[in-house]
Amino acid sequence: MRPTAKFSISFGLVTIPVAAYNATDSSTSVSFVRIHTADGGRVRNQPVCSLEDAEISPDEIGRGYKPDDSDTVVPLSDDDLDALPLPTAKTLTILAFVAGGDIDPLQMGKGYYLGIDSPAAAKPYVLLREAMERHQRVGLGKIALHGRETLAMIRPMEGALVMQVLLWPHQIRPMDGVLPERQPEVAPAEVAAAETLMDSFGELSEDDVHDHYREALEEIVAAKLAHREPEFPAGEEQPAGQVMDLMAALQDSVRAARKSRGEDEGTEAPGGGGSGRGTKKSTAKKAAAKKSTATKATTKTAAKKTPAKKTAAAKKTAGRGGRRAG
Repeated sequence: MRPTAKFSISFGLVTIPVAAYNATDSSTSVSFVRIHTADGGRVRNQPVCSLEDAEISPDEIGRGYKPDDSDTVVPLSDDDLDALPLPTAKTLTILAFVAGGDIDPLQMGKGYYLGIDSPAAAKPYVLLREAMERHQRVGLGKIALHGRETLAMIRPMEGALVMQVLLWPHQIRPMDGVLPERQPEVAPAEVAAAETLMDSFGELSEDDVHDHYREALEEIVAAKLAHREPEFPAGEEQPAGQVMDLMAALQDSVRAARKSRGEDEGTEAPGGGGSGRGTKKSTAKKAAAKKSTATKATTKTAAKKTPAKKTAAAKKTAGRGGRRAG
């Protein structure tokens, strides 16, 4: 991998030269191109100057900044940006160490692996990593990346340091109008049932984190190129519709999770009695087994008695016939 940026981490009076590498790859995600629906031609984005109404080349494109209270766009060169009096342009200064749980996940952006950029950086790099691991803290600081200053979090991960870009607090929108005006009440039994359902989920499998959407899309594309119908594996149909009985839905979900793991379906579902479907199902099975055994026993007894009755009747008939003949 090639580094996307180089800077130093300032940890008190300790300086650690590092190189930042992209930790994520967006090129593997599903992407579409825009086409003209009439003939299938590609629709391209072409840079056009708004004043000349003419297409321009990439080397003629620069940066400009438009102040909020003005319609004027001020051109800015690379030299202008390099002249900014920002200590964060070349250095990530750690401002505080906090618990990782104190960081709002909404603020987390792109991630970078931080590698050692010089032999002298090896020891302070390991020192900072081990200190954060033992102290169970992450570092917060500021760094200028790609022409913008941003908050950043540094944390240890699998023997390395990782930097996570953070949004500024003012970039997180308030939740006005998101929650209903009146909150519904949830019974303690329903919360307990939901917790039982959470425990029944287990851990993620490789199939859970597989991109099935991309595979299905590629199958549709292949089918169109081959002028055939797409072939998809048969999957379980997901239940649809509004859930009216919340407790029943939770109990049924737990049973389904246990069934998928091969556990006993007759196990009591959460909720302290609830619908009792699991118990009834088990009792019904036992009753059916007893009835089947009783039926077999009756059949055997009848089979034994039938020949004896037939023999006695035959003897009587033979006796009467003998008297008539005499």
